Amino acid sequence: MDELTKLKRKITTSFKLSGFVIRSENSAYLAEQLLPFDEAEREKWLTVITDNLQGQRLQTAQVERGALEKAINEINRVGLDEGETVFAVIDAFKVPRYHYNTQYKKFELNQEARCILARPALKAAHLRDRYAMLLQKTLRHELFAPQIIQGGVSTESQVKKFKLLYAENLLASSTVKEAVILGLLTQLKEGKFYLEDPTGSIELDLSATRFHSGFFCEGSFVLAEGSYNNGVLKVDGLGFPPAEPATSSRAFFGTQNSWGGDSLKLLKYSVRLQELENTNTEATLVFLSDVRLDNPVVLERLRMLFVGYDSCPPIAIVLMGPFAASNSNYHALSQHLTALGALATGCDELKKQTDLIIVPSCEDPTAPNILPRAPLPESLTSGLRKAWSRTICASNPCRLQYCTQQIVVCRLDLMAKFCRNTLHFPTDTDNIEQHFARTLICQNHLTPIHPIAMPVHWGYDAALWLYPLPDLVVIGDSCQSFSTTQHGCTVLNTGSFVKSKFAFKVYIPATHVIEDSEIPDDMTSLSA
Repeated sequence: MDELTKLKRKITTSFKLSGFVIRSENSAYLAEQLLPFDEAEREKWLTVITDNLQGQRLQTAQVERGALEKAINEINRVGLDEGETVFAVIDAFKVPRYHYNTQYKKFELNQEARCILARPALKAAHLRDRYAMLLQKTLRHELFAPQIIQGGVSTESQVKKFKLLYAENLLASSTVKEAVILGLLTQLKEGKFYLEDPTGSIELDLSATRFHSGFFCEGSFVLAEGSYNNGVLKVDGLGFPPAEPATSSRAFFGTQNSWGGDSLKLLKYSVRLQELENTNTEATLVFLSDVRLDNPVVLERLRMLFVGYDSCPPIAIVLMGPFAASNSNYHALSQHLTALGALATGCDELKKQTDLIIVPSCEDPTAPNILPRAPLPESLTSGLRKAWSRTICASNPCRLQYCTQQIVVCRLDLMAKFCRNTLHFPTDTDNIEQHFARTLICQNHLTPIHPIAMPVHWGYDAALWLYPLPDLVVIGDSCQSFSTTQHGCTVLNTGSFVKSKFAFKVYIPATHVIEDSEIPDDMTSLSA
C-alpha cells in the first residue's frame, strides 16, 4: 500500500470520528495537500481542518470540495483573527434584524424568531421599524437638529432650522402655517393621498407641490412641507429623508456585526482586512445579469468569459437570472445549469480560485414573486456544483463581504417599477440614474414602493435595508446600465447581458473603480 492510499484512509477515518463523510475524490485532494508534511504535521492539519469544517455550519455531514478549499484557504490566511473572512456570501434570510431603541438612542439586535408565514402584526411592525430608522437620522440632520447653546447664547446657523411635527400634532390643531412631517406616502382612499406615521394620518393636497429629486412612489417615506388647514396639508414641497454617510450611521450600532456573516464584530473595522484589501490591487468581482442559459449564443459568450478569466481569476463571478425563458420547466433549467458547468471544462485555475455565485430572478422557478427570494434548490444545481465545486446559490437579494467592503446584489427590474408608480416623473430625464440612486440612498431600502408592485416578506424586510449605506449596491435591471456614487455609496446597474451585446461590469475593490467590459467575438481577449 503506497503512502498516498494510507493517507487517504487516515483522512476518511479522522473525518468519520469528527462526524463527517468524505468522498474518495475529495479525500484524494486533501491527501495531496498533506502529503509533503511529516506525520505529526499531518495530524495537526487534520485536526485544524475538521475544526474549521465544524465552524462552517455545513448543512449535511457530506464534505464537498468547496468546503475543503474554504477551510484550507482560511487556515492559510496570515494575521487574520478568528471569524475574519476575506470573502463571504450572506443569505438574505440570515441578515440580522435591528430595531432602534429611542431611550438609549442606538440600534439593538432583534432576536425574535422569524419565518416566511409571518404573524399579521409584522405587517405594520416592519413599516414602524423603517419609520424609526428614517426618523432618527432625520432628527440628527442639521435642518432639524436643535441649536447648540454656548455660554447662554445660541449659535445661529446660516441654515434655516425646521421643527419636525407628527400627525397627532396637526390633528390636534385647526391651522398650522409651517408644518414639516415625515411619514409613509399612501392612498387610503382612491384618488386621495395621505401621509401616515405611527400617530395618525393626514390628507395631502398635492396640486401645487414642488417635488425634489427622486421617484415618489406610494409606499415610500417622504418629508412634506406646507400649511395645514381644516384637516388637509397643502404641500408646498415634497422630498425624501436626508441621506446619511455610513460612517455616521455605524456609530449607533457599535462594533456588533450589523451586516451579517459569522463574525461577531463588524469586519468594516478590521485593520488586517483593510491592509489586504489595499495591497490586493488585482482582485476583481464580475457581475452579469439576465444570463439566459437557454440561448446558445449566451453559452458561447460565457465560455469565452471563463476561458478569458482562467489566467487571471476574479474573486467571484456573479450571474443573475432569469436563466431561461419563463415557460421553461424545472427539468430544462436543471439541464441548462449543468451545461453552464460544462462550459468551464479546462478552466482549472478559474474553478479553483473563483466563486461562481448564482442569484435567481423572480422569473426563475421554485419560489414566488416575493422578496427576499430563496436560492435555487440543490436539486436544480447538482450538475453545476459537480462541475464547479465553488458554486454558491445565493438568495435574491444577497450580501457580499470582501475584506472590509460591503456589497448588496439584487436582481430586479426596479427602474420600470419606479417609472410606472411615481407620482411625479423627474423633469431632467437625462439624469434619471441620479434620481434612481437618490431614491435608494435616501430611503435606505431596496424596494421603497407599494407591496402590490413589489411584495416583501414582512419578517425579512431587514434584508432589503440599505442602512448603514453599503459601499456598493448592484442592481440587475434590464434597462440601460449605469453607475453613480452618492454619499459614499455607489449604485451600479449591470444592464441586460443579452440586450447589451454581452456587456458586463467589473468591480475593483482596491480602487472602488467600475469597469465596463464586453465579450469580444473572438477568444483572444476581453475588452474593457
